[in-house]
Amino acid sequence: MFGLFKKDPIKKLEKEYEQLMSKARDVQRSGDLRAYAVMIEESENILNKIDELRNAGK
Repeated sequence: MFGLFKKDPIKKLEKEYEQLMSKARDVQRSGDLRAYAVMIEESENILNKIDELRNAGK
C-alpha cells in the first residue's frame, strides 16, 4: 500500500533521456558538434541505467 505513491525511476530516466535528446538535436543543428557528442554520450549512459533497472526488475 505504501508503494503506491513511489515514483517509477524508469519513467524519470526516460523523461530525462527525451529532454537530453531534444537538447542534443538543437545543439547539433546549431553546429556545435563537440557539445552534441557529449550530450549523446550522457544519453547513452542514461539508456544503460534504464536497461539495468528493467533487467533487475525481471
